[in-house]
Amino acid sequence: MVAAGVAAGHPATAEAAVEILAEGGSAADAAVAGCLASCVAETVMTGLLGGGHAIYLDARDGSARNLDCFVAVPSGEAGELLRLEVPFGAELVHYAVGPASCAVPGVPAGLDALWRTAGRLPWPRLVEPALRLAESGVEVPRAHARCLAMLEPVMTMNRGAELYAPGGKLLSEGDTLRQPGLKEALRLLADEGAAGCYSGAIAESLLGVAGVTLTRDDLAAYEARWSEPAEVAYLGLRVLTRLGLSGVPETLDRLPRLRGLGGAARVLALVEALQPGGVESHTTNLAVVDGEGSACVLTTSLGLGSGDFLPGLDLHLNSMLGEVDLVRKPLRPGGRMPSMMAPTLALDSGGLSLALGAAGGTRLRTALVGVLAGILDEGLEPQAAVDRSRFHPAGAVVNAEPGVDEEGLSALEARGWTVRRWDALHHYFGGVSAMGRTGLGADPRRSGAVLVA
Repeated sequence: MVAAGVAAGHPATAEAAVEILAEGGSAADAAVAGCLASCVAETVMTGLLGGGHAIYLDARDGSARNLDCFVAVPSGEAGELLRLEVPFGAELVHYAVGPASCAVPGVPAGLDALWRTAGRLPWPRLVEPALRLAESGVEVPRAHARCLAMLEPVMTMNRGAELYAPGGKLLSEGDTLRQPGLKEALRLLADEGAAGCYSGAIAESLLGVAGVTLTRDDLAAYEARWSEPAEVAYLGLRVLTRLGLSGVPETLDRLPRLRGLGGAARVLALVEALQPGGVESHTTNLAVVDGEGSACVLTTSLGLGSGDFLPGLDLHLNSMLGEVDLVRKPLRPGGRMPSMMAPTLALDSGGLSLALGAAGGTRLRTALVGVLAGILDEGLEPQAAVDRSRFHPAGAVVNAEPGVDEEGLSALEARGWTVRRWDALHHYFGGVSAMGRTGLGADPRRSGAVLVA
């Protein structure tokens, strides 16, 4: 059995989820509390006005369902976007931001759906850990500080300059991130419930931002959606995940056995299986298992973030309409935007074997598949699989962290690939949270943390 606990993208997120588990909360309760805490502690990566996907396993009957709470396309006329290039090491990633990039948020509705379906504790109790963080401020860990430095041009737009660069100095590792408006936002959320983000005070504030294209009807029409997960057989296990842009089922279908391969052969096999590549950007993930064996994996994102904040509430607007890789065809008002998120469960005859998810935009699938195969095929403990150096094919270039087998990289170059060797583990290569029978793993690339309940 997978032990009760949490793997998350920030120590404060993990602490919030474990606090709820210790009080008798379900995996759904803990995921809600952890996600809300991430909307305070991990605002470089996510926020309440973003979108997400989850998978929930109910230990009572063994059923698993996907939850779509990703953003929806607004019905207002498209507005003008501000275009940016953000450097990730040597790679430039293109974005478009501004209030017109904000799609209809889904995170509040998703958290409400999780709680109503499988929660046990009162909704206001689930908001309390996040509210305490908003009141005290939260320490910026190393990986988040490095990410903030990369995203400085958008994170310090408008109100962001006061939050992330108080006194004109960008926050760095060990500094305290203070977002005083979040105290009021979370009080409203506790009092009004998630519905307040669609028809209450938070909704009114969002509709009042000049330049947003979503309407009152868009907010009223939004709903989180439960569905059956995609299932793929892998090494005798049932892997439950998402279709769409995730690409995970198709990749696992063509992934050869890795156990017993040398380092070079493993590199070549994975690069072959990972073609073609996938897509959103700044994302976080948490995985929770409760004492009864129910599990929830939840991935959320703001995109890059639009650079605009709700006055007095310090809630950053999402920028999903400006995520170039997501806007692959004309968008239909009211329709869901596509996403690469892939919360995943692996089950065998004994029940849950592995729960994991990943952040990382176009690198999400690479990170998730590599860690999943490392645990289930190669026999690594979850933390070792998460820590292992990663490589990611992007077009004709393979990006590689230090520690990737050099013979394998040289073989790729001989086959015509360009290999870009990075000098350290990096945020670019995604962030994985994993919980398996042999332990838990959280990504050092995102200053992740694990806690056993």
